[in-house]
Amino acid sequence: MHFSTILNIAFRNLIQAKRRTILLSLAIAIVASLFLVLRAVSASVSEKMIESATTLSAGHVNVGGFFKARRKSAAPIISEREEVRRFVTEQVPEAVGIIDRHRGWGRLISGASSINVAVNGIIFEEEQRFFKALRLAPEKEYRKDGSDRTFGNFDDMQKPNTVLIFAAQAKKLEVGVGDTLTFVTEANGTQSNTVDLQIVAIASDIGFMSNWSVFMPRQNVLDLNRVGANTTGVVMVYLKSADQATAVMERLRAALLKAHYELMDHDPNPFFIKFEKVAGEDWLGQKLDLTIWSDEIAFVVWVTTALDLVSVFVIGVLAVIIIGGIMNAMWMSVRERTKEIGTIRAIGAPKNFVVQVFIVEAVLLGLIASALGLLLGGLGLSLVNSLHIPITNEGARLFLMSNELAFALHPSQFFSTLLLFAGITGVAALYPALKASRLRPIEALMQSK
Repeated sequence: MHFSTILNIAFRNLIQAKRRTILLSLAIAIVASLFLVLRAVSASVSEKMIESATTLSAGHVNVGGFFKARRKSAAPIISEREEVRRFVTEQVPEAVGIIDRHRGWGRLISGASSINVAVNGIIFEEEQRFFKALRLAPEKEYRKDGSDRTFGNFDDMQKPNTVLIFAAQAKKLEVGVGDTLTFVTEANGTQSNTVDLQIVAIASDIGFMSNWSVFMPRQNVLDLNRVGANTTGVVMVYLKSADQATAVMERLRAALLKAHYELMDHDPNPFFIKFEKVAGEDWLGQKLDLTIWSDEIAFVVWVTTALDLVSVFVIGVLAVIIIGGIMNAMWMSVRERTKEIGTIRAIGAPKNFVVQVFIVEAVLLGLIASALGLLLGGLGLSLVNSLHIPITNEGARLFLMSNELAFALHPSQFFSTLLLFAGITGVAALYPALKASRLRPIEALMQSK
């Protein structure tokens, strides 16, 4: 028989059993909606991770390194900046951007407070990608009685002795644009050096990672660390897609080894976690360290792992409940339609026809119910996104990697969820459908009397 006939019978059966269909549809719709929310949260956290990492502290692929002048010390420095950068540019022609930054740690001090920060020494002309990702923070983001006005100008970062900080930092330090901060660091781990910096811009936070990143002109970092102009901290490579990062890193690693550069073993951790390990190693001179964007934020990747585990657990439990409900509903349907099954078998319908009717009925139920759940869930998430609800709880900001409640919605999430729930309902109906097909026509007709 034609599929249209099977579809028509399956749809009619769903309409006839209205109460059962409505109850199962509600259950499936709720689970589908919840599944969409969990996927949207996980996707938004992953995207925020990539955005924060590649804006603030890393490229998709990073060539960093450590220089050891003494056995028990290590500085996060590449001593041959121009040569290494030229080599990377030649080896990764598909890169959409290559920059380098000096990096390190220090303490930022105001008249009211102080915070530990990661310092990034930048070349303004090369950082257009970075500045495009930022927006000046309205004064109300860092002052209790602040206005909606913004102050400062990113272009002023071209001036010496300037600094760009973020709203959360300004709030802790109780400062505004135009105020002066003192930055204290250790030059190659030996003596403390300081510089006074004028705040020329305060940017809106980019997730919680912006809590500890500050940016100043590269020359200031060179002067603080007392190193030459042909040094840098990391060469950062940007690609069209973050998915290319691992392959490009491995290719670049092979090329660097072939060119006789000394490389560290791949360690999927940010550079600041490696200081103690490198300082304890028995070598002197320069070694390069290759990482990808996720390595540089490995200390927060547990967030997405935890979300994925929660999603799997919750959906697994709810899927078992749904499967049980559908199997029970199919058994009831078989009992209620025993005579119908016997009749269609008696007039020559094959067993596989009966199986197809029950499976199509279940799949149709799954598609309609999950589509309804996805529609409601998608509308709800879109509404939340449009409201730009700020996240004030620090724990929630840490977990969601964002300063406002926002969810990433993609068409693939909807299509894959529809297919998933159609598959679940189809599998749940398989056994009752097989049992129904095995009913002998004469026995089915006699049982229905």
